[in-house]
Amino acid sequence: MYMTLEEAQKKIDDLTQQIHRHNYQYYVLDNPLISDYDFDMLLNELIAVEKEFPSLVLPDSPTQRVGGEITKQFKQVRHSNPMLSLANTYNEAELEEFDKRTKSALALDELEYVCELKYDGVAISLTYENGVLTQAVTRGDGLTGDDVTANVKTIRSIPLRLQGDYPDRIELRGEIIMPHASFSALNEEKETAGELPFANPRNAASGSLKLQNSAETARRNLDCFLYFVSSGHSLYKTHYESILALSVWGFKISPHIAVCKNMGEVFDFINQWEIGRKTLPFDTDGCVIKVNQYRLQEMLGFTAKNPRWAIAYKYKAERALTALNEVSYQVGRTGVVTPVANLHPVLLAGSMVKRASLHNADFMAEMDVCTGDMLYVEKGGEIIPKIVGVDKSQRKHPAIPVSFPAHCPACGALLIRNEGEAAYYCPNTKQCPPQLKAGLEHFISRKAMNIEGLGEGKIDLLFEKGLVRNFTDFYKLSYTDLLGLERLYVNENDGTERLVSFREKTAQNLLDAIQKSKQTPFDRVLFALGIRYVGENSAKKLALHFRNIDKLMTATHDQLITVDDIGDRIAESILSYFADAFHVENIDELRSFGLQFQLNDDPEQLVLSDKLQGLTFLVSGTFSTPERRKEIERLIERHGGKKSSSVTKQLSFIVAGANMGPSKLEKAVQLGIPLLSEQEFLQLLS
Repeated sequence: MYMTLEEAQKKIDDLTQQIHRHNYQYYVLDNPLISDYDFDMLLNELIAVEKEFPSLVLPDSPTQRVGGEITKQFKQVRHSNPMLSLANTYNEAELEEFDKRTKSALALDELEYVCELKYDGVAISLTYENGVLTQAVTRGDGLTGDDVTANVKTIRSIPLRLQGDYPDRIELRGEIIMPHASFSALNEEKETAGELPFANPRNAASGSLKLQNSAETARRNLDCFLYFVSSGHSLYKTHYESILALSVWGFKISPHIAVCKNMGEVFDFINQWEIGRKTLPFDTDGCVIKVNQYRLQEMLGFTAKNPRWAIAYKYKAERALTALNEVSYQVGRTGVVTPVANLHPVLLAGSMVKRASLHNADFMAEMDVCTGDMLYVEKGGEIIPKIVGVDKSQRKHPAIPVSFPAHCPACGALLIRNEGEAAYYCPNTKQCPPQLKAGLEHFISRKAMNIEGLGEGKIDLLFEKGLVRNFTDFYKLSYTDLLGLERLYVNENDGTERLVSFREKTAQNLLDAIQKSKQTPFDRVLFALGIRYVGENSAKKLALHFRNIDKLMTATHDQLITVDDIGDRIAESILSYFADAFHVENIDELRSFGLQFQLNDDPEQLVLSDKLQGLTFLVSGTFSTPERRKEIERLIERHGGKKSSSVTKQLSFIVAGANMGPSKLEKAVQLGIPLLSEQEFLQLLS
């Protein structure tokens, strides 16, 4: 469409403003508001207008720069070689054009490519000198990044020292990712602590790299794949050979890599992983195609933004368009009110989607959601449904924007919003039914009091009958109270119905589980109380530091923040919690029922973590002292693992000392059971 110079200037200004804003959301705030595809479409539109009106191109145009702005939380480091972005394509025709253009530039009829998965994480530059990791720097704006060396050293798939025959100095590029299992565990922990969860694994990985405390980064279980040798690759003739060398030096490289002789093989790789990527334990959003020969890469060179010898083929996220039936509002344990889009059921990535989060009031306003709109839904990482846009062409008029309520949808209390936070909260913590029920569910959960027999629907049943409103009420239940209770329970996520009831055995089992919970260690009791921002890890550190609830309740702000990982926000939350006489009375009553509000006299009995949950160990052989073997066995139990006395196929690991019995060793080899030295076992826990 023809545009005047004035119209073109206005269009460029508008697109530039949008792209700068989304760059800021993505690179600085780690909170993207639109999908990668939509962002690329905006950028392509700007490129087209600037191409038609080159006199309007400014030096600070988004088309002339590599990335976004830099955060100031870490030391800034300039990259020795810029970390350029890759040109993107979403269709095979553009990929064939890339192949044709590249062959033409090289005057070749055939060209060998390497295909790799495009990881959806955080790009990192690693520098090794004399085989030792000396620096790790984020991509930043492509020219300058953040020095995150201390945090990267906690990632196990990144070696601190290389092995084999390596150059004196080498710079490498890779992608730090958060696997799905780590992401789910982290978000569960954040929700338990009353914090907003991460939107996707990429944001979680980025946020984890920028934590001030490297010990906290270590808990996030990040991973890394190396994909490029930035300097020192003159040792090899091809990219593929250098990637194999990385494996020899001790790096984790992806097994999902292929050398392709022609574009037909490239398309086979792309089509294979469009389906196969959904089975991977981490997020990918496409494939990267690189010219294999380094000599040819050097001949092709770079543009201002991209290498000419590589291109990214990005998969379109599976997207569906469906009608918004209504917006409902969920109230969480800590009072956070979350808007939820209730959708006309639509099939997406193999499952029927009926609901998707709208996150908060700012997100709804950003999306400009109106009653009866047609919404675009995608699955983040092919798992979590998310709203990514509104089809305004189908909007009914007059359009009525969906407004966030001023009062709690459950109890009617006036909602509050703290400065600097996105969420609205219901302050009625003692009477708001969803908060009360969610608090009860947290109290009995596995990582807290671990009261079995109160699964889906049973808390609702006890709450509905008025038997349980408070933590203390669990310890007042009797067999007579429970026997014969029943109701129809409807799962709000999938609409399935089932009868929930208490029969003779069910009632007795619950009472036994409640009695058993009285032996739960102090750190887990503290976590069970549900103090806002006090997660499982914080509760352990508070329990170990103060030793009993009385010292914790009388602690000052200055005393609290001396505890590792306890900052001002957690300290203020703890002070506020214990300043409420209602909570103090509850604790006194729970103590009268026999719950543990102090550490056992033996600090060795404190449960440290569940890092070894689900794993079984055999400790075999001789160690430095007989006591050392017992210490290792205690550590296994204190971190949630199980001990075994024999070699069976159920074993996860053998911690092997000197002089391990030959018959045990032979059987372990036959069964493929990994052997750990004492040092390797301790690294597993660190």
